[in-house]
Amino acid sequence: MKQFFNILQYAKPYKNYAIGHIISNIFYALFGALSFVALIPMLDILFEKNTKKITEAPVYEGFSHLKDYYKDYLAYQVNQYAASDPQKALILVVSLIIILFLLKNIFGYLANYFMVFLRNGVVRDLRNKVYKKTIELPLSYFSEQRKGDIMARVTQDVATLQYSMLPALELIFREPLTIIFTVVMMVIISFKLTIFVFIFIPLSGLIISRIGRSLKRKSDRVQKEQGILLSTLEETLTGLRIIKGFNAEQKFNDKFQDSTNRFFNFSNKLLNRQNLASPTSEFMGILVISILLWYGGQLVLVDNTLDGSSFIAYMGLAYNIMVPAKAISRGLYNIKQGDAAAERIQEIIDAPNPLKDKENALVKTGFNAEIVFENVSFKYDKEFVLKNFSLTIPKGETVALVGQSGSGKSTIANLVTRFYDVNEGRILIDGIDVRDLTTYSLRSQLGIVTQDAILFNDSIKNNLKLGKDNASDEEIIDALKVANAWEFVKELPLGIETNIGDAGNKLSGGQKQRLSIARAVLKSPPIMVLDEATSALDTESERLVQVALENMMKNRTSIVIAHRLSTIQNADNIIVMSKGEIVEKGKHGELIAKQGVYQKLVEMQSFE
Repeated sequence: MKQFFNILQYAKPYKNYAIGHIISNIFYALFGALSFVALIPMLDILFEKNTKKITEAPVYEGFSHLKDYYKDYLAYQVNQYAASDPQKALILVVSLIIILFLLKNIFGYLANYFMVFLRNGVVRDLRNKVYKKTIELPLSYFSEQRKGDIMARVTQDVATLQYSMLPALELIFREPLTIIFTVVMMVIISFKLTIFVFIFIPLSGLIISRIGRSLKRKSDRVQKEQGILLSTLEETLTGLRIIKGFNAEQKFNDKFQDSTNRFFNFSNKLLNRQNLASPTSEFMGILVISILLWYGGQLVLVDNTLDGSSFIAYMGLAYNIMVPAKAISRGLYNIKQGDAAAERIQEIIDAPNPLKDKENALVKTGFNAEIVFENVSFKYDKEFVLKNFSLTIPKGETVALVGQSGSGKSTIANLVTRFYDVNEGRILIDGIDVRDLTTYSLRSQLGIVTQDAILFNDSIKNNLKLGKDNASDEEIIDALKVANAWEFVKELPLGIETNIGDAGNKLSGGQKQRLSIARAVLKSPPIMVLDEATSALDTESERLVQVALENMMKNRTSIVIAHRLSTIQNADNIIVMSKGEIVEKGKHGELIAKQGVYQKLVEMQSFE
C-alpha cells in the first residue's frame, strides 16, 4: 500500500477533478441507498390491501424511530396526492424510484467523467517523470542496467499501473461512501439484522484477503521477465547482422523462447491467482446473503419485529453492500499487482544522481583561457583507469591522446564532458571546477563527435538542429559544407528534409560520421571533443571525414582521441598514455625522434 500512496502524490495537480469526483460520488452513494429504501412504500402498496391512511403529517421522535417516521411521512404524502386511489399512489412511488435511480446514474457518470481526467493525467505525468529522470541519470546508472528492463519500466510497468492500481482511485470514495450510506439505511430499518450481518462480513473478507498475499511477488516475477524479454529483443534487432553472420539464429531463438516460456509460466500462476478472487468473493457474498435470509426470515415470520416490505428492501440494501465490497476486494488485488510495478518505477524516480547540479552552480557563457586536469584519478569499478593525470590545454590548441586500448583515452572525454565525475583531483575550465558549473552550461561549451555516429530516425535537418534548435536552413547548409557532407545531401530526393532511417541506416558510415560532424559544427562550441571519430571508416571515407575535422577544428580548442596517425600528426601536443598515466608528450616530430612508445605505436599504425 505504501507504493499506492506514493502514486497518489501525482494526483495533486488534478485536485479540482478529485473534488468533482468526490462530490459526485457522495450524491451517487446517497441516491443509490435511497433508491432501495424507496421500494418500501411501493411494496406496502403492492402487498397490503389498504395503504396506511394518515391524514396528518407525522412528528419526528428521534433516530430510533426514523424508519417509522419515514414510512409514515411517505404514506402521508401518498395519501395527500392519491386520496383513495392506489393506482395513483403506485405511480407516485414508481416515479420517485425512477427519479432516484436517474439521479444516482447521473452522478455516477459525473464521477467517472472527472476520474478520466485525473487518472489519465496521473499516467501522463508519471510517464513523463520516469522518462525525464531516465535522461537525467548518469551513464554509470545504465551500465549496470538492461536497456530492455528500462524500456519495460517506462512502458509496460506504467501501463500496468494504468490498468491495475490507478482504477483503485475510483474506489477510494465511491465504494466506501456507498457502503456507509447503505449501512445507515440498514441500521434504520433493523439494527439487530445489521449487527448480525457485520459478524459475517469480516470473516469472509479475511478469507478473501489470504488469497491475495502472494500477488505482489508473482507480479514482480512477471514484470522482471518482461524486462528480460524486451532486452533480448532489443539486442537481437541491434545485432542482427552479427547474429546472421555467425549463424547464431538458433541460439538467440532458444534464448528468446526460454524467456517467453518463463513469462508464460509466471503469467499463468499470476492470472490463475487473480481469477480465484472473483468466484471466491462471489461465493462468500452469497453465503452471507443466505445466512441473512435465514435470520431475517426469523425476524419477520417468528419474532414479528420486522415487516415483509422492509425486509425485502433490506435485502436489496445488503446486496448493494456486496457490490462495492466486491469492488474493493478486486481493487485490493489490483493494488497488490500494481505495487510491484510502482516499486520498479519508483526505483528509477528515486535513483540518486551524483552528477546533479549544486544549488548555487555557476553558469558559464564562454571559454577564455584553458582547460586544466589537476592530479585526476578515476575508476569505473575497482581498478583506477586514470592515475594522477595532469594536463593543461590552452585555448586554441589541439591536443591528441594516443595509446593502446584501456590506456584511459576515452575516459578523459567522459570526464571533461562530465558524463562521470572524478574520484580524485579536479578538472578546471578557466579556473572553475566543472563540478561547480551547471551541467547544461558546461556542455554548451562542448561539441562531441564519437566513434559511433549516433543519429536519430528523423530528417537530416532535425538531426543537425539538435545542437542549435533555432538554426536556419542556410546555417544548416553551411555546417554541412564545413563537414564535407553537402555534396551528398544535395543529391538526396528531399535534401536536408530527407529522413535518414533508424540510426541513420539509409546512409553509409562515412556519410553518417560527416553528419555528426556537421551537427557539432552547427552548435559552434569553443571546445571540441573527438573520440576516435575516424576509426570505423574506410580509407576514402576517412579522407573526407579528416578534411571535415580539420575544417571544424580551425580556431577551436580540440581534444582528439586518436586511432590513426593521420588524425593527430598535426596536433599542437600529443599525449601518449599507458595504463592511465602519461608516458610521453610533445609534437609528432619530437616524439618520433625519441624513438619510444609513440614510435612503436606509429610503426604498428594503431592507437587502439
